[in-house]
Amino acid sequence: MTALLQDAVRDGTDAAALSAIVEERRWLYLTIPTWQKILAPMAIGLVVLGLWEFVVWKADVPYYILPGPWRIFRTLITDWSTLSGSLMITLQITGLALLAAVVLGIALSVLFTQSKWLEMSLFPYAVILQVTPIVAIAPLIIIWVNDTLVSLLICAWIVAFFPILSNTILGLNSADHNLINLFQLYGANRWQTLRYLRLPAALPYFLGGLRISGGLALIGAVVAEFVAGSGGTASGLAFRILEAGYQLKIPRMFAALVMVSGTGVLIFLVLSLVSHLLLRRWHESAVRREN
Repeated sequence: MTALLQDAVRDGTDAAALSAIVEERRWLYLTIPTWQKILAPMAIGLVVLGLWEFVVWKADVPYYILPGPWRIFRTLITDWSTLSGSLMITLQITGLALLAAVVLGIALSVLFTQSKWLEMSLFPYAVILQVTPIVAIAPLIIIWVNDTLVSLLICAWIVAFFPILSNTILGLNSADHNLINLFQLYGANRWQTLRYLRLPAALPYFLGGLRISGGLALIGAVVAEFVAGSGGTASGLAFRILEAGYQLKIPRMFAALVMVSGTGVLIFLVLSLVSHLLLRRWHESAVRREN
């Protein structure tokens, strides 16, 4: 790879040099052992946590201002019975919102690609729904909907819906037009073309949007829980964070925050694994090559 890069630079073509650099870095990344990819970020995290604990101990910072990682870990264990129930509520809202976003996003994407008039008529409203801050409309949704969990689900769905819709539409419209013409030449109808050509072509785009929406569903659920929690309605982890802040139980607040962050990381890893398993045998983004 280094020889290829040197040849490209000698050619004096920026495009060739840039392409060679990208290919070389990709090749180097693929040759790194998996255990090194895991241990490297873990080592950085342990160093940061160690420095955090040392600074808190050395400066004698009160735990109600900034608790150390060890105290947060102990609080996570001692308060697990309280926090785990709230975690399940947040996971329930996030999962249902993501499922609703997937179902409606795929359905509308298929309809939009089959009818351009329908896409031009309705897609702008999806954009408006996406760019409207959920913090601004969450109080209204909670007031209008009597059921708290349903209102939180709607808020989380609003945030998670658009990436799946936009990415899937892009994927359905990115099918090779030469192959579309070939399907038409052999007499395939639009649904056959959709099933055997457009949907497989859109799968990588959909999975990319799914990874984005997984985190956004969690964010939408937490934001909605903050709004509901500020009104005194008990719900998920965000309510526990507010409750701990009111009671000055700062270690519990950090413990709940760690659970929220860990949940987001876990969602991303699971969806990334699903994407890899679905694409590893045929798509260029996941196929492992020797060169």
